[in-house]
Order: sequence, then C-alpha cells, then structure tokens
Amino acid sequence: MHGDDSARGARGILRGALSLVRDNLRLLVLLVCTVVFLALLGEVLEGEILRLDVMAYELFVERLRSDALTPIVQGVTSLASVVVLAVMAAVIAALAPGKAPGWCVTVNLACVVALGALLKAIVQRPRPEGFRLVAESGYSFPSGHSMVAMAFFGLLVWMIWRYHRRDAMRVVWCVFFGLVIVAVGLSRIYLGVHYASDVLAGFCVSLAWLAFYTKAIAPLFVAADRQAGDVRADA
Repeated sequence: MHGDDSARGARGILRGALSLVRDNLRLLVLLVCTVVFLALLGEVLEGEILRLDVMAYELFVERLRSDALTPIVQGVTSLASVVVLAVMAAVIAALAPGKAPGWCVTVNLACVVALGALLKAIVQRPRPEGFRLVAESGYSFPSGHSMVAMAFFGLLVWMIWRYHRRDAMRVVWCVFFGLVIVAVGLSRIYLGVHYASDVLAGFCVSLAWLAFYTKAIAPLFVAADRQAGDVRADA
C-alpha cells in the first residue's frame, strides 16, 4: 500500500513539474537561449576560436566535403536566402485564410533581418578565411541565414502546431521544417562561410525572439483578423 502511495505521489510530482514547464515554456526558452548567446558572445568578443568551431570544421569541412554533396548543400542554404523567403512569405499571404498569417510571417522576417544586421554591426566578427566555397560579404556573428531560417520556419512550426488540425500531417510538417532549420545552419559551416558558434548564436537569438514574438505580437494579427471578420459579418 505504501508503495502504491509513493508511486502515485511521484507521478503527481512529475505531472506538476511537466505542467510547470509547459506553462512557462516560452520564458524557459527565452532564458536558456539568452544565456547561451551571451556565453558565445563573450568568447567571440575575446577573439576566441571555440572548441566547437574547431570540431565542426574538422567534421564538415575536412571530412564531409565532396563534389557530389556540395551542390546539394548549396541548394539547402538557398532555402534561407532573402529571395526564397520573400517568395514563400508572399505565397503564404496569398493563400492563407485571412490577413494574419501573411502579416505575421512578413513582420517576423523583417524584424529578424534587422536584428541580425544590428548584431553583426556591433560584434564585427570576421568570417572564416581560406576554406569558403561560396562568396559572402559582411560579418560572421551571428549567422544571418541561421537566424532567418529559425525565425521563418520556426514560426511556421508554431503556426502549424497551434492552428492546424490535430493529425499526423501536423507532426510531419513540424518535423520537416525543424529539419530544414538544422540543415540550413549546418550548410553554412560546410560552405565555410560561418563558424559553428555563429550558427548556434543565430539559432539562439531567433528562438528567443520567437518566444517573445509568438506571445506578444503574433496574437495581435490573429485578433485583428477576427475583429475584421466580425465587422464584415455585422455589415
């Protein structure tokens, strides 16, 4: 009997802990991403090449590079180009019901691009030299492609998970876009235009941004859409 009571008590504590994490998930993501970003920033400002950067270089540049793989990686990295994402945002705005999805995606993308440019201008970390496969200009930290990939496709994951009907395709799409985010980040290391710490920092900045954006800003577009629908219904 005492064993059953202990098991029930343990399950109750576990459920309470999971509920606490779920209710405060955005805050937890924001705090963790901020701490990781600041730790990376501190190392970068000291001019350090992190062990993470060395290990990633050895794996993606020295071991995995090949003539067959390079065109595929270049295609992956183009998924986070401004042109491709602008076209995707336009398609979402044209096809999605209401105006909220289009505005939500566009404002999110514009804010992250501006934030990335600001951080690059402040930190001014030079890009890796000597092993680039594509031409890139500007500073390295944080990775702009990684930032916009996390912000754009991460927002799609949030929108699908929140508003799509609960079926297997919801999970499939969320996993797919999650893999796209990771693949874009790794492609920047493979192509030699970013250090791994640039990519990780870019992910952290945009994930922290999404934690704020999906709580404070995105719901405003949804509310405006609903209000506009109510006005049209009353007309």
